[in-house]
Amino acid sequence: MKWILKKFDELSVHELHDILQLRINVFVVEQDCPYPELDGKDMMAYHFYAITEDGSEKVVAYTRIFAPGDYYKEAAIGRVVVHQNYRKDGLGNELMSRSVQQIESLFNVKTIKIGAQTYLQKFYESLGFESTGQNYIEDGIPHMYMIRS
Repeated sequence: MKWILKKFDELSVHELHDILQLRINVFVVEQDCPYPELDGKDMMAYHFYAITEDGSEKVVAYTRIFAPGDYYKEAAIGRVVVHQNYRKDGLGNELMSRSVQQIESLFNVKTIKIGAQTYLQKFYESLGFESTGQNYIEDGIPHMYMIRS
């Protein structure tokens, strides 16, 4: 895998297409959840993703990274997604660990907030996130706020 970090204006149209295709394929199609994927926040985010190095350069893992104050008062990670064919190989753990490292390096902070789908609570806890006890429904899917300090 090759890991890439770019601001919105640095993305090529092909990179943006591949990122949006992965997000829509998972969050809208696979999870059968029609919602407004383009929420206006992409332009302020860092886009962190992995591409295959087999010649296809396919985007297979992705997160949006936000500076403190851009999404929540804390730094934030969102739109965490791994291509279906790559989920059993630990790529989700690597993606989140690398995303945390990116935040620490970019913004020199340790506290990170996420809005996680509740069924992934144990996964995020294994990465040092703790539930804030605030649960909510987003687009018909149960979520919870979690913090890593």
